[in-house]
Amino acid sequence: MNASPYVVIVSSAPPTPCGLATFTAALRRALVRQGARVGIVRVQSVSDSPVDPSDDIDVIGTFTEASAPTIERLRVLLDQADLVLVQHEYGLYGGRDGDEILELLRVVRAPVIAILHTILPRPTAHQATILNEVMQCADRVVVMTQAARATIAEIFDAGTTPVDVIPHGGQVVPRRPLMRRSVRPMLLTWGLLGPGKGIEWVIDALADLRDLQPTPLYVVAGRTHPKVLEHEGEAYRRSLERRVVQRGVGEMVVFDDTYRSLSSLHDLIDQADVVVLPYDSTDQATSGVLVDAVAAGKPVVATAFPHAVELLIPDAGVVVRHRSPRALSDALRRTLEEPGLLEALGDGARRRAPALSWDSVAAAYLALASDVTCEQNAVVA
Repeated sequence: MNASPYVVIVSSAPPTPCGLATFTAALRRALVRQGARVGIVRVQSVSDSPVDPSDDIDVIGTFTEASAPTIERLRVLLDQADLVLVQHEYGLYGGRDGDEILELLRVVRAPVIAILHTILPRPTAHQATILNEVMQCADRVVVMTQAARATIAEIFDAGTTPVDVIPHGGQVVPRRPLMRRSVRPMLLTWGLLGPGKGIEWVIDALADLRDLQPTPLYVVAGRTHPKVLEHEGEAYRRSLERRVVQRGVGEMVVFDDTYRSLSSLHDLIDQADVVVLPYDSTDQATSGVLVDAVAAGKPVVATAFPHAVELLIPDAGVVVRHRSPRALSDALRRTLEEPGLLEALGDGARRRAPALSWDSVAAAYLALASDVTCEQNAVVA
């Protein structure tokens, strides 16, 4: 591979407000720091608003639909790259279960690494067929946890394509002074808001923590997810606000829907004493919020979704059963009251942080790309 490789990422990208766009922007910055040139093929719906051309991300093309002219135009762009990183989520691309991505993958000749963000343990037959072909079209497949790789081996068919694990990246921050116990401990959940986030179970749990002195403050930071807002409005947020009143914990909960830059978000994370991830899903293979929390050296209390189990146990957080206010309140009480536990969990998180830095993740992708190039050259020879 060239000393300054040219990488093209196929994905949604900022200013689109979604986890994939955030992932792509952070990975792009890290690849550039590693010496790569990076272009973006932005995936967006034909109904999406035009993107501000002043955006500093180098968007070289747009994938809106799998028409023959669009596919040919993108093929020409991608075949100029030393490496193509294709982000995969079923809902990202057009067609049934996002099957329009296959039209592009079938014709690209440049080396392709498919980065899988969702690996469903119970896919429909069509979802399994789509993901199988995505993997078989790629030169390598990347997942972000060992649990995800195990699910692929058990349920899907990658054919002869190797499946590698490269973790989701996060911004590693310097160690900060321990919290002052005279100040209310801050519990934090952040991210786009919508049903399934499990915020209601934390609100219920807080009712059991009113006796703590000082009482904890629970901050729920983030705007409502655009798709939820489009279809349901602010119904979920309003239901949470009513629940706060019903449980009598109004002095313990703050909803913060302020738009935050990355630096502002990291300032907020820095203030937290415990990050709470009460997600309802028992299948979530990857959580960028979880990685950011651990990379920041924050103790985490989370429900037992696969990524949390893999990353937090045994010493970076506490994992509890799903949809259980009592389990959450017990874990939070123990974390805040047991002498030395908060600090020990923070230390456990900080030990994991270096491997999760975006620079480490970008270096792993470039090393994998070099392996692919070597393999292709060997086949040609």
